[in-house]
Amino acid sequence: MKALKTKPAHLISGEQAEQKACDFLIAQGLILVERNFRSPYGELDLIMMDGVTLVIVEVRFRKNAKFGSALESVTYAKQVKVSATTEVYLSTLESEMPRMRFDVVGILGDGDLQWVKNAF
Repeated sequence: MKALKTKPAHLISGEQAEQKACDFLIAQGLILVERNFRSPYGELDLIMMDGVTLVIVEVRFRKNAKFGSALESVTYAKQVKVSATTEVYLSTLESEMPRMRFDVVGILGDGDLQWVKNAF
C-alpha cells in the first residue's frame, strides 16, 4: 500500500493564504483571471482584473512578524522576478497591452490581511 503524500505545513499555509487573498480581492470587486502562472523567471500568484486594469498580485504569508512583516518580504529581487514573469504573461495575450498595476497582499498567521495597491 502506498503512503499518501502530504504537503509540508508551510506550503499548506501558503496555499491557504493565497486562497484567503483571492477571496478577499473578489469580495472587493476584482475578478480572478488566472492563478499561479509560471515562467522560467518565476510565478505570478494571482492575476486579476479591477475594472479595465490588469492586476498582478503577489501574496506573502508569514506566521508572525518576528523577522519582518509579510509586506516587507517583497524584496527588490522578488519585484524583478515578478516583473519578468509579467512580461512573459503579457506576451501570451492576444489583445493590446492592458492598463496594469502590481499589488501585494500580506497575511500574518493570526489572519491579519493587508492589501497594498500599486505596491511597486
